Amino acid sequence: MAGEWWNDDEALLAALGDALRAARTVPREFVEAGKAAYAWYDIDAELAALTYDSALEEGYEPALTRDEPAALRALTFASAELTIELEVTHDALLGQIVPPQPGELEVRGVSRPVVTAAIDEIGCFAVRPFLRARSVCTATSWTAPTC
Repeated sequence: MAGEWWNDDEALLAALGDALRAARTVPREFVEAGKAAYAWYDIDAELAALTYDSALEEGYEPALTRDEPAALRALTFASAELTIELEVTHDALLGQIVPPQPGELEVRGVSRPVVTAAIDEIGCFAVRPFLRARSVCTATSWTAPTC
């Protein structure tokens, strides 16, 4: 009976053998990616959260045309280990890591190459030229420090 294969030792061993053979054909990269995805189960606890956005304050008016100078936009992201303070201007992304620490910052955009910038010993960095994002979804999908 097909519904009672677990009662037949020979059928069970055959099914286990098939499963092991199939597992050996899966590329190692797929297995590693699956394990890594599961290992990062507490991603929300590790990612920095947007805690301040000047665009949400009363009186903030972004530029409506390219001839107008863009308003400065301030953003703050916080995690358990550090805070990232950002200023977005018309031509740069300026920021500071608190507590200060040197390192390297990666700015990742959808369908854009990764841009890196040095973080100096007082935690400051600048990314130029910088194309502004239209919206900020989450802290790390917009910028992510790697220090």
